[in-house]
Formats: sequence, structure tokens, C-alpha cells
Amino acid sequence: MTIAEQEIKRFENHNCAEDGVFYQAMEEVIYSIAPLLESDKKYTKYAIMKRLVVPDRIIKFKVTWLDDNNNIQVNTGYRVQFNNALGPYKGGLRFHPTVNEGVLKFLGFEQILKNSLTGLPIGGAKGGSDFDPKGKSDFEVMKFCSAFMTELHKYIGPRMDVPAGDIGVGGREIAYLFGVYKKITSTYEGVLTGKPFFFGGSLMRPEATGYGAVYFTESMLEIEQKEPLDGKICVVSGAGNVATHAIEKLLQIGAIPVTCSDSSGTIYDSRGIDVELLKDIKLNKRQSLTEYAKRHPEAKYIPVSEYPENGHAVWDIPCYAAFPCATQNELTELDAQNLIQNGCVSVTEGANMPSTPQAIALLQSHNVCFAPAKAANAGGVVVSEFEMSQNASMSRWSFEKVDEKLKDTMQKICKRVALTAKDYGVEGNYVDGANIAGFKKVADAMIAEGI
Repeated sequence: MTIAEQEIKRFENHNCAEDGVFYQAMEEVIYSIAPLLESDKKYTKYAIMKRLVVPDRIIKFKVTWLDDNNNIQVNTGYRVQFNNALGPYKGGLRFHPTVNEGVLKFLGFEQILKNSLTGLPIGGAKGGSDFDPKGKSDFEVMKFCSAFMTELHKYIGPRMDVPAGDIGVGGREIAYLFGVYKKITSTYEGVLTGKPFFFGGSLMRPEATGYGAVYFTESMLEIEQKEPLDGKICVVSGAGNVATHAIEKLLQIGAIPVTCSDSSGTIYDSRGIDVELLKDIKLNKRQSLTEYAKRHPEAKYIPVSEYPENGHAVWDIPCYAAFPCATQNELTELDAQNLIQNGCVSVTEGANMPSTPQAIALLQSHNVCFAPAKAANAGGVVVSEFEMSQNASMSRWSFEKVDEKLKDTMQKICKRVALTAKDYGVEGNYVDGANIAGFKKVADAMIAEGI
């Protein structure tokens, strides 16, 4: 039995398999880092993987609030503080009905390696609640955020744990959360990132993840000696913050992003997505993409009911590069087959683990350049750390400075991943390169600090 197989078996013996996507993420990492575990026995000697898969702590609390009809509502809040070997816990808060402990463990574990890859002094964490902001009034969101932060504030701080936003938690929610933290603690400090610019937020934070994914792709295509994105058809899933800004950056560099999607369906606009209209519909008014089709009747709207069985309409459209930016496990093996048949050259994960293991294996076996989420979508946490730096020094950086530093950091991550893959005999495999590079840095820090 190989070391990797032993680690997998040990993990199963700890009854973690029931965690679903968490187990999926663990298994991928363990098999990826097998060359490192085999070549250097110290990681097994110090039981690094055994220690790394168990969070430092999981905080779970009740959130009680009043809706606009003065009815009492109860939700569950979480903060999974996974690992702080490299710096304060760092990771987003997600408000969505699907939030549970297993999902947050998966996201938190991915965050450890993602943050490690940035080269910045931040650890890994994730949190949130099963609260759904959709359909709620501003006052209901405000009251929920007040109740949530009343509990969460006990466990966070600028040198302890610095949450950010995620699905369902944008500038509005972060502002409410920060306001409550400030009232409770009487301190004005960088305890949250993604804040509005006028009280400590960084310019370019909303754009960071989407822009960063495109910067990573450009660098990966250059390293792999593929044609650049300029003039190429690209498909993007999702219509939230990440997808919208990935589309925006693709347009800026001369690519032609032709799709976006939400829970109800997909827009296919062969002329290129109207990103300003998309922003207005999804980020400002929070409406369905059916509104896009009403404003642009020449665009095709494909409802979910018309999707191919076990597939997604976005990945059935011929393209040069694909950007899954919606949610986990959205790109299936069937979708991968469609992308390959349609000549796709590159797939970049903008969301967290949006591709199934079967899809990834198929894409890699056909030499499709595949950029995993923990490397390609690190732009958000990169600019979050820039915000922490600005808060600590009470300074402001220009949009151009943040953008330049983001692009430079994403290029460095890509090169580090590519070189690591080459060093460990898996050249061109960005999944293994990212996992090995991220794991090694955290593991060495854990060994150095003892137990």
C-alpha cells in the first residue's frame, strides 16, 4: 500500500467520508502530493496530513433575528478556523441555504492551500450561515447581520481571523457586519475585508477573483505555448461577482465571452455578453437572466429544463477557453466530453471545485490546459490581503497599483505551480503542482513550529 493510500485509509477511518465534497477535496490533495510524500518521509513522520485535515476548531452558533413581520427566525452560523501556520485565519463568509459544516470544511481546507500559494502571510478558514439573503429586505439582512456578528465577533480579530465575503455576502453584508463589530468592540480595525472603499475597503476587491482567473489563464497559456485569448470565443458559467468580472476582463483583453448563467438558465450571446447590462441585472437589481433576454432578444436564453441530461448548456457551446464560475461540481464528465469535442484548449476554475474528478481526469487526458480553483481563483484573497495591508498602515492604494500587484501575484502563482509540477515529474499538471506547492509551504511551517 502506497503512502497516499495509507493516508486515504486513515482519513476514512476518521469517519470523514460522510462529508461529501470535503472528502472529495481531501482525496484529490492526498493523491496529488503522493510524489512529495514518497520523496520526503518527514511529512509522514510528523503526521502532517493527519493533522491538516482536522480543523483547529469549528465554531457553531445560533442566530436569532426578527423579520419585517416581527416573526422570530432562527438560523445556524459557523466559523471553521482550519489552519493558521502561515498567518491569521483568512477566508470568506457564505450566506446560502446549502451551507452546512461539511461544505465549510471543504471550503476551509481549500482555502489553506490557496492562501499558501499566494505567498502572503495568511492561514485558512471559512464560515457563514444557512441564511438566504435572496428575497429579504435590506432591513432583514441588516438585522440578520447584526445577530450573526453579535456571536462571531468573539472569535475574530485583525491578527486572529479576518473574514471576507463569499456567495450571498457582498459589500452590503460586509458593511453591516463591520458596523456591528465596531459598535460592539468600539474599535476601528481591519477585521473584515471586502468593506466599502469609504471605510477601509480596497479598490478592485469586487473585480479581484474574476480578473485574477483571467490573468492566471493568460500566464498558463503562455507557459504551455498556446495561442493567447485575444479574439477567442470563451464560455463562462455563473452570473455573480466572479463570473461577471471574469467576463469584463475577457472583454478588456479582446476575448469574446458569449455565455453566463444562473440557477434558472443560460444566456448565449454570440456577439459577446453585454457586461454592463449583466451587472445591472445581477449585481444591482438581483434579477433573473430572463431580463437579459428581454433587453437583448437576439441573444438565446436556454432554461435549465432544456439542458442536456447530466450536463450544462454552457459547456455545450464551442469555445477556445472555458471558465466555470458558479458552484462546486457543476462541470461533469459529459460536459468535459462536450468541451473536448468542441475544441476547447483551456479550462480555468473561477468557482471553488466546480469540476468533478472524472471531468478533470478526462480534460487532462486530452491535454486540455486545466487551472484548478485553489490557484486560479486566488485573486480574491490576494486583494483581501492587500486590504489588510492598507488597513494596517492606514493607507490607500490606487486602482492601478492594486491591479498591477494582482496581475504580478497571479503570474507568480502560475509560474510556481508550473515549476513545482515539473520538479516532481508531473509537468503540465497544474492540479498536482498547486497541491504540492501549497501543501509543502504549510507543512514546512507546521513542522517548524512543533506540536
